[in-house]
Amino acid sequence: MRSLAEPVVRHWDFPRGIASVALLLRFGAEHDVPAEALLDGTEIDAALLADPVAEIEAHQELALVRNLARLLPDAGVAAGRRYHATTFGVLGYAFLSAATLQDAITTALRYLDLSFAFTAPTAVVDGDRLVLALDRGGLPDDVATFLVERDLAAIHTVVGELLTGAVPVLDVELRHALPDDLREHEEVFGVRPRFGGAADQSVVDVSVLAEALRLASPETTAVCEAQCRELAERRRESPGVTREVRRLLESSDRFEEGMPALARALGLSPRTLRRRLATSGTSYQALLDEERAKRAVRLLAGGDLSIEAVAERLGFAEAASFGHAFRRWFGVSPSRYHRRAGDQP
Repeated sequence: MRSLAEPVVRHWDFPRGIASVALLLRFGAEHDVPAEALLDGTEIDAALLADPVAEIEAHQELALVRNLARLLPDAGVAAGRRYHATTFGVLGYAFLSAATLQDAITTALRYLDLSFAFTAPTAVVDGDRLVLALDRGGLPDDVATFLVERDLAAIHTVVGELLTGAVPVLDVELRHALPDDLREHEEVFGVRPRFGGAADQSVVDVSVLAEALRLASPETTAVCEAQCRELAERRRESPGVTREVRRLLESSDRFEEGMPALARALGLSPRTLRRRLATSGTSYQALLDEERAKRAVRLLAGGDLSIEAVAERLGFAEAASFGHAFRRWFGVSPSRYHRRAGDQP
């Protein structure tokens, strides 16, 4: 047996775009489940839903899935078939423009953390069979079945969009119990799944891997791969978020925007930004102090502005607050520093 590729991220806890949440909210609305019920406990700011490049933490989408699975417990496959290649943004266009299905699967596993998966998929060639398996390890029991069915249905839906003919499915095995209604399963997978098995997997004819995809474009693939790498690196490297926050603070006039506005500018929720910065060993306040301190030194060294004017330029409500902060940064008062700067040639 050989594995086509090992996914970069084995665990589901990675940041993700807002598109999946928006899709699930539309799915819920079609089944008379109000958005308020699905967003309950997610801490997702409704304003983020209007931002197509916004990002959230996995646990926030998981909270929404938990609400949906409680209200529509047998809707995993129905929800999964709503995920199309284009749902995945630039990663989806990398699928569509790939030369073969094997190339598309390899790309999907390489950039798994740009998807919306909660299960960890693997693709293994076993003789004349391609085994697409999902690992539900680490998932809470109350959402595991829903997410396995959602993720597997999404995979089959996207693969079906890539190929010119039907997906040659040989077998589908699922670990959970037989549901009451199998119509969605049979429509999506093309076969009647076996339930109560030892694994969560789909088996297809290996010959499908070499099939040339009808929208193949090496130029588009190269562009999409480059964008996927850039996005993945930004998400994987917390220091990248720190650099972006510094950049935005440096371009701010008087630091009036505040953390929520900064988070929106980065396509993140305030909670997500706070957690990313904490992972980097810093915080918004620490970066704000850092930039204010640097700018305070420049403004005071110029000698043209009063202490009150510098405090205003730095976004402090009053000079006293600036004075307290300056002494914390440098151990002297701004007026004393100002006099020292004036004495320099």
